[in-house]
Amino acid sequence: MSIIIAGTGSYLPERVVTNAEFETFLDTSDEWIVARTGMKERRVTSGEPSWKMGELAARKALDAAGIAPEELDLIICTTVTPDYLFPSCACMIQGAIGARGAFAFDAAAACAGSVYGIDMARRYLATGDINTVLLVGAETLSQVANYEDRGSCILFSDGAGAAVIKRGDGPYGSCLRSDASGAHQLYCKHIRKDTPFYKSDAPFDGGLFEAELVGTTYMNGQEVYKFATAAMPEAVIGACERAGFAPETLDMVVPHQANLRILETAAKRLKLPMEKISVTIHKYGNNSSASVLIGLDECIREGKIKEGHRVSLVGFGAGLTYGAAAFEYHSK
Repeated sequence: MSIIIAGTGSYLPERVVTNAEFETFLDTSDEWIVARTGMKERRVTSGEPSWKMGELAARKALDAAGIAPEELDLIICTTVTPDYLFPSCACMIQGAIGARGAFAFDAAAACAGSVYGIDMARRYLATGDINTVLLVGAETLSQVANYEDRGSCILFSDGAGAAVIKRGDGPYGSCLRSDASGAHQLYCKHIRKDTPFYKSDAPFDGGLFEAELVGTTYMNGQEVYKFATAAMPEAVIGACERAGFAPETLDMVVPHQANLRILETAAKRLKLPMEKISVTIHKYGNNSSASVLIGLDECIREGKIKEGHRVSLVGFGAGLTYGAAAFEYHSK
């Protein structure tokens, strides 16, 4: 069983932050940022919360699919920057669009989240009692960036993407992986507060690592780069093998947007020209789990992905998590 992507949508905040704006408070330059990341500008929220951006992307996806919110059976929101610990971002979106017949929950797999979400949607659809799934990726990474770290804060941005997914026929394969041995290379520690029963300075086992930063992102860029350049082609190759076709036959790869050099290195390993790699990082930045769905929406609307095309979606990020899905694209 495969999937039908009945409609897609995306939302990007109007606020554009250029590389020059980082020069006002960091020892950096436009030339340095472009050479290091391929990024020229990114989108940052002017106050829109994750759930609101997700709602706006979802409405566009529903319009593209030509279905009413009441027809949805399930809403999955992938996010690492929800606006509330509870209720879930997915429930906020469900209420905002009026999808009264759907159940909703969040899934957190960092920048691989939307690929995990695609595969989760397919597995729910395979049960037979779920017919229509709304997948949303919504992130406000600008709120957890460390603006004293010139190597990482330049990357992070905000936005949302969405897709309406139904049951379909044809080839489909996925390859999902996690590697917690690298968890200390990329993380954002949750804030703990004092209570009548606990003091935040009390000793406790923090897990795999002890974060000096709380509520902001730490990234070992060099190690994450090594991981991503290996993980991205591995996941795509694995997904294509399970789908029953060779990676070289792909018409389009829609990857997470972390670094242009990562995408270029992966393209060489997959023996694909860069024309078959969706690139949005230069204008939208790294918006975590939203980036793959934003790229998918853009590729479909611009005609880069057409009916019957072989497509792979691939993400990689904190956890460490990575994964890909490969399938023939059909919208009906």
